[in-house]
Formats: sequence, C-alpha cells, structure tokens
Amino acid sequence: MLLRRIRNTSMPVALLAASAIALAAGTHGDGHGASAIGEPGQAARVTRTIEVDMTDDMRFSAPAIAVKQGETVRFVARNAGQVRHEMVLGTPQELKEHYAMMLKMPGMVHADANMVSVAPGKTGEVVWHFTRSGTVDFACLQPGHYDAGMKGLITVASAAAPARASAQGNHKH
Repeated sequence: MLLRRIRNTSMPVALLAASAIALAAGTHGDGHGASAIGEPGQAARVTRTIEVDMTDDMRFSAPAIAVKQGETVRFVARNAGQVRHEMVLGTPQELKEHYAMMLKMPGMVHADANMVSVAPGKTGEVVWHFTRSGTVDFACLQPGHYDAGMKGLITVASAAAPARASAQGNHKH
C-alpha cells in the first residue's frame, strides 16, 4: 500500500518538474525571454482582436490565421460547444508533449499565458506578442480533441518583408 502511494504521488511530481524544465527551456532558449513562438503580450499594446470559436466537432472556426511579426494580438476564444475546450499556442513539439501529459492527467487544470481553457458557453482570451516570423501552432489539448484534429496554424509574416514590387522599384525620394 505504501509503495503504491509513493508511485501515485511521485508521477505527478516528476511530470510537474519535467514540464517546468521544458517551459523554462522554451521561454528562455534564446536568452531574451521570448520563446520560438513569441511572448505574452500586454493588453495595452493589442493591435487587433481575432475571434475564434471552438466547437464540439473538434474544430476551430479559424484554423488558419495570419499575423505580422511584432504584432500583439488578442485572441478571443469562445466555446460554442457543450464540453470544455482550450486554445494553446506552441511549437508542434510543445503541444505534443503537453497533450501527452493531459492524457495521463485528464483532470489537470492549468493556466499559462500562451493558453486559455474555456467552459461550455464561456469566452476566454490570450494576448500574444509575435516576436519572430514563421509559424505558430495552436490546438485544443483536452483528451481526445487534439487527436480528433482540433488544431490550427498561425503564419507570422516577417516585419522586414518587402512590399510587393511597384513600377518605381526601389527608387526613394
């Protein structure tokens, strides 16, 4: 009995420690406090709001989103379903690792700046600052939802991307 109790309490502690290490590595990997997907944004600096509905057919209403590097976006996630959904921003690897943890501990409640967990009929927000160009994945990591395809992709256009060529070319006045 004692051995079983030790096993049951050590697994969550080990998972918690592993996720803390992964989170620290992901948010401080470049030495500047921003992860590969960006950083938490400040509400006062929001440049636009994007509304995303989450439904029980395991889909996001906006599975493909385009933003610009340097932009701070408020994502308003509305749960239009009858079961809990969430919107979690991350790299594919981060999302897969987090989903594996959610499968092992389905009742886990968590709150991080890169995600929002929303009860049926409710709305939540994520404010995110996109610091790098490239792509940012997002998904619902509630057990079964990710496997059912509740995923999306944010394309972050480079702030330095040249505007479409015009008849004047690079001529400056």
